[in-house]
Amino acid sequence: MKKLSLVFLVCIVYGSLIYGFTGSYAQVQDVDSEYKSESSVTYKYDRIDEVKKQCASVLSSATELKPEDNKIYSIKDELNVRYGDWFQDIGEAPIMPFDDREIPTNSSQTPLNIASFWVTDIDRAHRSKKYVSFSGELLMGITLAMSYADEKSLWGNPQFQISPSHTEISVVFQGIYTESKKNGGERVLCLLGTAMLPSRDSDSGNPWEWVKGSNPNYYQPPLLQDDQILLVLRSPMTFTLTNRVIRGEMSSLNLKSNSKYFDKVHILSQFGRSTHYEFGSEKIVSKACDPYPYQDSFIKGGIDIYKGIGFCEVLEQITSEGIFTVVPNWKCNSTDAFCSKLGPFGSNKVINGTDGGFKDVKIVMQNVKCEQTHRRGNASSAKVAAVFRVSTPSENQYSSVRRSGVGNMTVASEGLWKSSSGQLCMVGCLGLADAEGSTCDSRICLYIPLSFSIKQRSIIVGSFSSIKSNPSYSPLSIEKLVQPTELWNYFQTSNVHYSYSKIESAAVVLEHNEAFSFRTVIKKSLLQFPKLEDSDAFLSSLSLLSEDLTLHISAVPDPFPKSRPPRTDIQMEILSVGPLFGRYWSSSNNSTQEEETPYHTKAEYTEKQLLLNVSAQLSLTGKSYSNFSRIFLEGLYDPHVGKMYLVGCRDVRASWKILFESNDLEAGLDCLIEVVVSYPPTTSRWLVNPTARISIASQRNEDDPLYFNSIKLQTLPIMYRKQREDILSRRGIEGILRILTLSFAIGCIVSQLFYIKHNLDSVPFMSLVMLGVQALGYSLPLITGAEALFKRAASESDEMNSYNLEKSQWFKVIDSTVKLLVMLSFLLTLRLSQKVWKSRIRLLTRSPLEPHRVPSEKRVLLTTLTIHVIGYILVLIIHSSKTSQRQLRTNTFMVSAESSHTLPGWETELEEYVGLVQDFYLLPQVIGNIMWQIDCKPLRKLYFIGITAVRLLPHVYDYIRSPVLNPYFNEEYEFVNLSLDFYSKFGDIAIPVTAVFLAAVVYIQQRWGYEKLNQMLTFRRYKLLPSPSRAYERLPSKYVEAELTSDVNRNDQTDGKEHDDEE
Repeated sequence: MKKLSLVFLVCIVYGSLIYGFTGSYAQVQDVDSEYKSESSVTYKYDRIDEVKKQCASVLSSATELKPEDNKIYSIKDELNVRYGDWFQDIGEAPIMPFDDREIPTNSSQTPLNIASFWVTDIDRAHRSKKYVSFSGELLMGITLAMSYADEKSLWGNPQFQISPSHTEISVVFQGIYTESKKNGGERVLCLLGTAMLPSRDSDSGNPWEWVKGSNPNYYQPPLLQDDQILLVLRSPMTFTLTNRVIRGEMSSLNLKSNSKYFDKVHILSQFGRSTHYEFGSEKIVSKACDPYPYQDSFIKGGIDIYKGIGFCEVLEQITSEGIFTVVPNWKCNSTDAFCSKLGPFGSNKVINGTDGGFKDVKIVMQNVKCEQTHRRGNASSAKVAAVFRVSTPSENQYSSVRRSGVGNMTVASEGLWKSSSGQLCMVGCLGLADAEGSTCDSRICLYIPLSFSIKQRSIIVGSFSSIKSNPSYSPLSIEKLVQPTELWNYFQTSNVHYSYSKIESAAVVLEHNEAFSFRTVIKKSLLQFPKLEDSDAFLSSLSLLSEDLTLHISAVPDPFPKSRPPRTDIQMEILSVGPLFGRYWSSSNNSTQEEETPYHTKAEYTEKQLLLNVSAQLSLTGKSYSNFSRIFLEGLYDPHVGKMYLVGCRDVRASWKILFESNDLEAGLDCLIEVVVSYPPTTSRWLVNPTARISIASQRNEDDPLYFNSIKLQTLPIMYRKQREDILSRRGIEGILRILTLSFAIGCIVSQLFYIKHNLDSVPFMSLVMLGVQALGYSLPLITGAEALFKRAASESDEMNSYNLEKSQWFKVIDSTVKLLVMLSFLLTLRLSQKVWKSRIRLLTRSPLEPHRVPSEKRVLLTTLTIHVIGYILVLIIHSSKTSQRQLRTNTFMVSAESSHTLPGWETELEEYVGLVQDFYLLPQVIGNIMWQIDCKPLRKLYFIGITAVRLLPHVYDYIRSPVLNPYFNEEYEFVNLSLDFYSKFGDIAIPVTAVFLAAVVYIQQRWGYEKLNQMLTFRRYKLLPSPSRAYERLPSKYVEAELTSDVNRNDQTDGKEHDDEE
């Protein structure tokens, strides 16, 4: 029976090991089956006859479709509207309400009318000479955030949804596709749809009273089903500069007196990426670009420009997320209307409020089409078309990139590029252009620079200017700032370089801030900071250093204020270090000679040049630094003290009048700024707070409009590259430590099993409570999945953050090995407990019966529980007082932790206290030795000293390891949880000392025996231990052996089979 129970326990444990593999596979199967069930949708075409009747005018002008022409099936990709615009004729029947009550009255946000249409199915089986049947869906709404999906399948069910600041209607259509020769050739979609329309009130002046009421019913709005909705979409057969818009009209077939009737809706959208574009507007382009190149200020600025054969590829990569920053009109000197206008684009209240500074105004470059032609030699040319769209400060940039509407905030363009000059010159057409191009009155010039400096940080720059003789706006400059990680991908063959121009000014900053002090001498002699590595090649070492100096982290004011400070995010990108601009990857460079040369052999790095030239870009995000959109930095880095001494050029966002009157601006930038960045050391981090400090100061007078108060910030703890690599490897190292310590613990348990074979008389005096504590420690990881031996507090979000590490096969092998070793330790501990239990049973069965000689665990268990309950209550009291004090401090901290699943305080403390009980596993043995007054050695020295060492290893490891926060896992430590008192620095000292004390007490008890120990602890009449008693007096060793042997023989004769089962 006992064998059966043991086998059952092993099966349970083994099942827990393999559950993680089978469970994940089952989840994948469930998801796959669910996907298959949803993808099997049947589309009906039961209204085609009705569609043909309502679309008679469209069919009358339709041409025959060629049987061999398969381009009609491309409508699923080409005739889709992605986030187009819609507007409704002014009348008395609006189609949908909008609840704007939660929008502040002074808010700059304006609702967007967004419409998306997509073809869901094409009926290939029933194709006519003039049309093809198909199904489609329309999603249109009024929203602030444009939150609905790109292709939100309705599964044939029209819907209506309304919530504060968001309304959407979905319409399901059946229709026909035709082609016509009208308007130079067009493709027409005529559809009949079904929708759930919101019911209007009878009062035409206030048709949405149920929305404006005090308790609007968002979940059960009054709806009317309407299947008399006609939609006609017209798309050009060939998209060109002046014929590139998809137009739609949606109207109601109901009578005006019908409550389902609504005024006509118009839809406008640009073509998509997959649509073919035809270049052929040379006459209109020549208005802006003849003669070529246009002589603007940039082409005369002496900056190297890209002229390579891969222009189209580079342009498409750069503009894949083509969001341009608008440069203020700092050179303008005219009327306010002239200088404040946003180039050829329209304007609104938000843009006018920037007063020519254009703060947070962006321009998005969309639908880039580029065709390059190569000529003799390296000469080449290209034709380019694109759309430029304004993104206002109140609009989400991600939404702006996806929008495709047409209006006075969009400029369609087409032009040419030639390698002779590197200039991309295009003509721009505002809004809806006619065939003659009457609105094409702007010139757009774009350049891709190869040379960079503190005044030129853009990967692509350009300008909008008027081609009219009397322009209505000042030339508008745009730029997209460079990111160092992008350069190697864009320019693999071109020579991109950086020119330093502020080094002398940075040297002055160094002299002001680096006065001689003993502290500096100590830092240079004892501490190490990020520097060039001798073992790495020159360019690789520069690239790795720039990675260490880059900062992407939050910061707080320095010194920390008493009041709660606002959140500040720091983005500091290192653009160049020494001669290296960007990053270096040896695999992407065909020349390896430079890579193989160590930096210390370079002539330019001698004893006279111990400082490194650096350039960077600093951005501060927060309300307190709203005018610090970005600062361009250039200066010197001293690797001996870990400090940067920099000159900053600020991108000032002020009124155009203030900028024009500031005569000391350099390329529109305020360069009278000093910046000092201090980095923490890479070594001895336990002695120095691992945070960076940033100081920004203006050199202007306080009465200057561009002056600002000095800024001092201290970041949260940061990590360098090697320390991040240590985190990635630390999990594997700690897994190996678990395996080694568990293997050693198993060896200690096995040695104890061998020990009791030769010391049968001392076996009954091993404490079963002690063994039970150990068995509990081994069984909990198998049942709950907690870490064996080492505590790791991981929340649900932590598990998701560390998923990429845990899915590695290496970590799976380590975790499985740890679980197997834990199971083996658990079974060996159970075997040891069985031996002790059986030895006590045999003592009870000997003759004559003397039960008082058998050690009893009742008093040991009661005493141990009492001690631990009192200890747990004290810990709760102490920890609650510390927690209340800690909360008072942390409430002032600006960064709040992410919401995660946390246990209540007492449960968390209980979980930690269980680990403390395991650390003090010898406490029951010490109590038992006193109560049983032993004069034997029940525990082998290797056993109790070895297990104690294993239990103390996490505390030792925690104490000596670097106290660096782990940015990849919210659990700060892999082995232990520092947020609780048990694993504080005090606990890492107090717990090992107590455990070692218990081990020493056990050693003394076994070495001297109770009687001798009682004599030593007797001071005159006072005794620390009770007088010796004969209650637990051991029988002679030979007698016990004979007694046990005879008992075993007798049991074998009476019930041999049962005895075998027990063994």
